[in-house]
Amino acid sequence: MDDKITIIEGPPPIFEQVNDGWAMGLNESPNVLVPALTRLRTFNGHALVERCHRAWNSKDHIHLHYRNEMGLEETAPILAARNVETPDGHVLLLWVYLDSEHVEYEFDGDDDDDESAEDDLLDGPGA
Repeated sequence: MDDKITIIEGPPPIFEQVNDGWAMGLNESPNVLVPALTRLRTFNGHALVERCHRAWNSKDHIHLHYRNEMGLEETAPILAARNVETPDGHVLLLWVYLDSEHVEYEFDGDDDDDESAEDDLLDGPGA
């Protein structure tokens, strides 16, 4: 059985932070792993989800195999998968675990909002 889903072409996957308790509760590793979500366009989303289900039903592991931004090959264990059909085609949602030592978070936000929130904290309540 093929124990991986490989991204053959395109940019490296974008991983989003997951704060769902169910995803964080599945970590049974001695290492600290961070759950993350990635969305991948595919032509055969149903088949890829089925491949994951077959691996899990056989008590096997399945990994996402991809190239990072530097072009180096990496893998991440897949803990959940879902296919979503959109007008543009299939989108495969994969919840994976990333090694916490290699995770960097990016925060999108308006600098003005950050400054006003910081001002509110400095002024204190009722200021």
